[in-house]
Amino acid sequence: MVKSGDKTKRPPGLDGSPSHLMHRALQLALDIYTEEAGPDGLTQRQFAVLEAASRKAGLTQTDLVRATGIDRSTLADLVARMTAKGLLERERSTLDARAKAVRLSAEGEAALATARPRVEAADKRIMALLPKGKRGAFLELLAALAGEADAAPLKAKAEAKAAKKAEREAKKAAKAEKKAGKPKKAKVLEAA
Repeated sequence: MVKSGDKTKRPPGLDGSPSHLMHRALQLALDIYTEEAGPDGLTQRQFAVLEAASRKAGLTQTDLVRATGIDRSTLADLVARMTAKGLLERERSTLDARAKAVRLSAEGEAALATARPRVEAADKRIMALLPKGKRGAFLELLAALAGEADAAPLKAKAEAKAAKKAEREAKKAAKAEKKAGKPKKAKVLEAA
């Protein structure tokens, strides 16, 4: 269990575990989403990909990873399946010849238009579970956590870079120390 600056007592065990409570809340949210979407509706991840692709045409899969928070391998599989279903179209990116750009197909646009009111209904049901006065703060906290998740790869990359630099500096210092500790060879002066 994580301790916070909050002075309130948290119950021991699962009832006081933020990770467990967030997992339970996610399960509830996904159950509500599934009920609202219906058996023929988009999954939450499919909706997120289509929504992100609808905001800007020509996104690469890397862009979609950043926009949706779906990990790279899952997203690649998801995009492949959605392309096979005709919801997305892929073409070579105009910005990076190695990358494939993704855009909505006509079928994808129709599926997204059908899904939006269902997602809105799910969101309303989820928010209705909370007291009215706490809904805004709840969304702010979720946005803050999502922001931390978005920043995590950049932070990890920066930390790895700093660690490599520190390692190089340590090796350089050790080499200089070793060199300074060796006795210098005396030059022999030859008589001419």
